Amino acid sequence: MTILPAIDLKDGKAVRLSKGLMESAKIYSNEPWQVAKKFEELGSEWVHLVDLNGAFAGKPENLEQIKKIRENCNLKLELGGGIRDEETIKMYLELGIDRLILGSIAVKDAQFVKNMAAKYPIVVGIDAINGMVAVEGWAETSNMKATDLAREFAACGVQAIICTDVGRDGMMTGVNIEFTKEIQEASGLETIASGGLKNMSDINGLIDAKIDGTIVGKAFYEGTLDLEVAFRVANAK
Repeated sequence: MTILPAIDLKDGKAVRLSKGLMESAKIYSNEPWQVAKKFEELGSEWVHLVDLNGAFAGKPENLEQIKKIRENCNLKLELGGGIRDEETIKMYLELGIDRLILGSIAVKDAQFVKNMAAKYPIVVGIDAINGMVAVEGWAETSNMKATDLAREFAACGVQAIICTDVGRDGMMTGVNIEFTKEIQEASGLETIASGGLKNMSDINGLIDAKIDGTIVGKAFYEGTLDLEVAFRVANAK
């Protein structure tokens, strides 16, 4: 199982939110690139980046910090938040981002995502509140089931699906493994769990459930998960 530690960017700083609420932001570092370097030292292969300002603005808003992260580490980087057109995708790939996450646009224009996935390394982000897809930085809930959206992207070139249970995100109340399995089965794609991870119990539960990957956020920043141990366990199974 792949563990992807996360750096959420807000106003140039590394923060974590609770339930996706911008006003809940807690700052963990004024130099996000140093956090990425730390993940590299602990043995990570990937870093999951989110431009939080961009998710709300619909365009890149933390470009300088993203460039610094790319320049200062050798990790693979996936990035989401505010990516709405092909020009932005190409710009980030030229910058050295390894794959890009399309979220809100996947609900509004599934064909655009399929077209992009045929040409570029694309991951679909499906964020859900009570099983229904959330959009626009989780500020709105759509009338589409998360599993229906996952099914839409089966066999179209999408590399993976990241599914987030918004109600658990940043709360460290445990990963919603059942929801993640539903997405995995609906899409048939590599599926990455996000939201609520707290400790090694969650890691072991995900491994037992044969989930492909998970994103680690607040559990690292608050010290409830030893990432070095988590990498070792995940790589051994």
